[in-house]
Amino acid sequence: MSQQKNSLASAHSECRHNWTQNEVKALFDLPFSDLMFQAQLVHRENFNPNEVQVSTLLSIKTGACPEDCKYCSQSSRYRTDVDKEGLMQIEKVLKAAKVAKEQGSTRFCMGAGWRNPKARDMPLVVEMVKGVKALGMETCMTLGMLSAEQADELQGAGLDYYNHNLDTSPEHYNQIITTRTYQDRLDTLTNVRSSGMKVCSGGIVGLGEQSKDRASLLAQLANLSPQPESVPINMLVKIEGTPLSDVDDLDHFEFIRCIAVARIMMPKSHVRLSAGRDAMNEQMQAMCFLAGANSIFYGCKLLTTGNPEADKDMMLFDRLGINTETIASDTDELKDQQAIQTAVVDQQHSDMFYNAAN
Repeated sequence: MSQQKNSLASAHSECRHNWTQNEVKALFDLPFSDLMFQAQLVHRENFNPNEVQVSTLLSIKTGACPEDCKYCSQSSRYRTDVDKEGLMQIEKVLKAAKVAKEQGSTRFCMGAGWRNPKARDMPLVVEMVKGVKALGMETCMTLGMLSAEQADELQGAGLDYYNHNLDTSPEHYNQIITTRTYQDRLDTLTNVRSSGMKVCSGGIVGLGEQSKDRASLLAQLANLSPQPESVPINMLVKIEGTPLSDVDDLDHFEFIRCIAVARIMMPKSHVRLSAGRDAMNEQMQAMCFLAGANSIFYGCKLLTTGNPEADKDMMLFDRLGINTETIASDTDELKDQQAIQTAVVDQQHSDMFYNAAN
């Protein structure tokens, strides 16, 4: 039995790009403890299980977005309590980045409520990237759709990651957004990847979708080649004034299953526990880390929604024995060797556990 389970985990540790919805559904249908165990095996084969990558997200331009995303407080089509703010001054962005670094963030993400950046915006955005990069942090931006030329310009400025979520399944997409197509999103991801930048792309669950839509979303993400380096899994934050403010809550165990299935399907990716974490108690967050989440945003808010404060995150990490991940170094051979040794020991422990049980 142990050999069968371990071989399954080893097979899932290889990045596949041909997942079918039936295969994903089979993962979701596993007994909860079996799913968690498989996710743990995959996670430990590819990452230090007691490290979490920490990012900080700053809204550099808020509100007045022309898109009609039904979950978003920044859409100009809905009446929400989000104040409209123009593009932030570079000095304020860099000040926020310095604070984030002091609090332990290794990546600084900047988001703007745009359909796509205009030509007049690009010089300022480029300077923001260069400034944050000079602080020794990884850089990430989410600015809406990008042309190939814009992606090349951001990459040339030193942008490491570009975030552009698929949001939901292709089948459910038109129920959530009509002002841009699913192919528009895929085209932006192609432009980002072609420029040489890393891809950050995930989705939102709890949008009123069916379980098959969650399976379809994860299949879309996993079948990208290469798979996204970072995969944010967001739980809908219901905002008064948006069309989804009264949608039924997603079962918490179903959300944890999404994390575990994403970990199995995208073994080399950082799976980020993202929006919605403010509504999760410590026990649920711990279960998500156990399921394979190994990246978070922290700080006072995510763009326009609440998020646990940094000190609370550090207190939880201390209780769980979790350390914050450092920026990878090409010459950090010792760390790689230690990670390999940890994976070997973890595998031995799992073998001992199942041999004793059987």
